[in-house]
Amino acid sequence: MILSVRDLKVSFRTHDGPVRAIDGVSFDLEESEILGVVGESGSGKTVSLLAVMGLITDPNATIEGSIRYKGRELVGLPARELRRLRGNEIAMIFQDPMTALTPVYTIGWQIAEQIRAHRGVSKAKAMARVEELLAEVNFPNPHEAMSRYPHQLSGGMRQRAVIAMALSCDPALLVADEPTTALDVTVQAGILDLVRKLRAKHKSAVVFITHDMGVVSELADRVMVMYAGRVVERGTRTELFSDPRHPYTRALLGSIPPLTGQKPRRLPAIPGSPPSLLRLPQGCAFGPRCPVRYEPCEAGKPGLGSGAHAAACFRVAQA
Repeated sequence: MILSVRDLKVSFRTHDGPVRAIDGVSFDLEESEILGVVGESGSGKTVSLLAVMGLITDPNATIEGSIRYKGRELVGLPARELRRLRGNEIAMIFQDPMTALTPVYTIGWQIAEQIRAHRGVSKAKAMARVEELLAEVNFPNPHEAMSRYPHQLSGGMRQRAVIAMALSCDPALLVADEPTTALDVTVQAGILDLVRKLRAKHKSAVVFITHDMGVVSELADRVMVMYAGRVVERGTRTELFSDPRHPYTRALLGSIPPLTGQKPRRLPAIPGSPPSLLRLPQGCAFGPRCPVRYEPCEAGKPGLGSGAHAAACFRVAQA
């Protein structure tokens, strides 16, 4: 077990009162496994993994629960110890490569800086490693690309540079935060293929955050569906796509255009919007948007259960 998260809660103090962005999230991750984390914007996907990375430094934030990496507790770990892990053993691919890269330094310098900080090698050895990494992520001319600034690269190339930086120290755990967002379909396919190849080569475990169920169907070994800061369903990719149990999961899958058969005139959409975390509805948070809600849904929050394939839904518990 490389990562074990138990009953993770993340709260923020605001002018309007406390907001619980993450409410009791638990999951495990094995070596070389790819876990897909899906859900609409605001469901808590990124905040959960930022907590794992130790990147929530807001003084108004409170983090509770347990995050164990290779058996070592990360919650409450001193900042210096966390810095030794981040970038070295645990790395993150951020959603927007343009803001993840510093505009006034070349990509070669930025990647080499991380290698030298964690590995203590000479500048020459670090730059040689940078060229290897850029070739590994399919830069057409790695040596020339090292001297380019982020604005001189396309979106896809910038994303590849960020991936190269994340992999520079061969991390055991890689967190990818929607790395294919805003990329065209061909570049997206190339990034997904790259993640698969790098997982196979480096044996890294990967947490892939996305709102795209199509990406999950191609990449993930297991899937975790989040809504309003909670996990509403989890299971293997096959289980989730062949037997979705939570109404929210079924709605997400129903919004994907079919590959075969007659095309619908209009794709189904989930009615309404995700609830405000300041004013969550009583009972099940998905209740106001759920087509199969009934009386128990308004009385309390359904638990997820302990099975390998589980859903936080009273209808499932009743079946």
